[in-house]
Amino acid sequence: MNPAQVMNLGRLLTQTARLFPDHVGLISGDHSWTWSQINARVDAMVSALRALGIKRGDKILMQSRNNLQSFEFGWVAFKLGCVWVPTNFRLTPPEVAYLGASSGSVAMVVEDIFPEHTDAVQAESTTLRHIISIGTPRAGERSYEAMVAEHMGASSAEETVAHDDPLWYFYTSGTTGKPKAGILTHGQMAFVVTNHLADLIPGTYETDRSIVVAPLSHGAGIHALLNVARGAASILLPSERFDPQTFWQLVEHHRVTNLFTVPTIVKMLVEHPAVDQYDHSSLRYVIYAGAPMYRADQKLALQKLGKVLVQYFGLGEVTGNITVLPPHMHATDDDDPNANIGSCGRARTGMDVAILDHQYQPVQVGEIGEICCRGPAVFEGYFGNPEATAKALRGGWFHTGDLGRMDARGLLYITGRESDMYISGGSNVYPREVEEVLLTHPGVGEIAILGVPDEKWGEIGVAVVVRRPGTAPVDGAALLGHLDGRCAKYRWPRLFFFWDTMPKSGYGKIVKKDILRQLIERGDIKDLSIT
Repeated sequence: MNPAQVMNLGRLLTQTARLFPDHVGLISGDHSWTWSQINARVDAMVSALRALGIKRGDKILMQSRNNLQSFEFGWVAFKLGCVWVPTNFRLTPPEVAYLGASSGSVAMVVEDIFPEHTDAVQAESTTLRHIISIGTPRAGERSYEAMVAEHMGASSAEETVAHDDPLWYFYTSGTTGKPKAGILTHGQMAFVVTNHLADLIPGTYETDRSIVVAPLSHGAGIHALLNVARGAASILLPSERFDPQTFWQLVEHHRVTNLFTVPTIVKMLVEHPAVDQYDHSSLRYVIYAGAPMYRADQKLALQKLGKVLVQYFGLGEVTGNITVLPPHMHATDDDDPNANIGSCGRARTGMDVAILDHQYQPVQVGEIGEICCRGPAVFEGYFGNPEATAKALRGGWFHTGDLGRMDARGLLYITGRESDMYISGGSNVYPREVEEVLLTHPGVGEIAILGVPDEKWGEIGVAVVVRRPGTAPVDGAALLGHLDGRCAKYRWPRLFFFWDTMPKSGYGKIVKKDILRQLIERGDIKDLSIT
């Protein structure tokens, strides 16, 4: 790659700080920081880390809740030419120890409320040399703020990088085995930021404001890059405990224009009474990803918020760049041609999306196959895992592991994870399609269907349901009656269980493997073998 064809991604912050030095870049409670203040802090930490001998290519682990330091530190790593290795702060000490050791991190930036995590990383890592504490350092640790203060005023030029130089290890949550570190690079991420600005929040400027509702370690951190690139301020929630009323208060107070979240959080927000108590007319883009939104939830969100929904489909390995369904392609009326019911949209600008069979050949329009993509957003591979990299990139495509179909216009429809599909009586069943139908019942708040072994049918569907509050209690018979005439009988769940809550990931997504585990622990499923 021609070195003239890539910039250090950290340059985006430098440019914004020069262009809008006195504009607020971050708000947290009663505190705010301008772009020039943030950039000065970043440059100071870059200088401090260079003084410690940290250099281009080194990996730096970060364990912290959302705060000023976690917002700014990615830019520190980028400017240094280092690799940022952020964790989801909800992970346990052993899980974080694995990330620190497997990544080969030489330094750890950690909030002082996580001493057990620090100890676990130190015990397992053979490469760790420096512990930098956000807050009060323990013996042998350095103070983040003292390092910033000591080097304040330093002018730190961005390291010259190559297109394929890594800048972020984006750990996958993984449904099986240990998490894998997806390698995101400077060249790739320059495309991703440009693409997200074009397809997700077009027309965003320094007058816009974004609210952060998820850990900055993953999708919310990617979204923050876009707002930094345009000089739009980010607002942090006052607590890691998500409260819809506080959220809507902040939207009204700060005139928030965009946010990134997941469908379950959108559902919580629009079902909470506070949505009708505060002015949210400033919102232009409510971006949801991580899973398609069920039609019933989508319609309620459109009724409450207007045409502001943006759906995108994508995995961490392509940093979300597979498809997009912009606001004008959403509608509340099922008969409206703009409703595009069940679709997660068109291919992202500059990306090629295809439905392939097992020989990596495109299937016919409307047929189900694996969703694959290729283009500049595809990651470099998995760090230290050539086998997983080869599997993910076989045949010259990135393989998502999701099943779907594409219509004649090129709109994508996800039918579910390849691992979610089960075979009952010789017929393939895609749970998501049945879940969509059941969610149109007024008594159903949330639902997850998964296949389990059965002596007669090979596999059968088991449905776990959370009833919708304030409605007449629904039972399995009523739900089967609702499916009658709407869904072929071979696809019906054979067993229904009603729970108060669904197990969810740290990002608010329903986790089917945890549902399966709980079904076994409760004794609801017998003689189930797990491999």
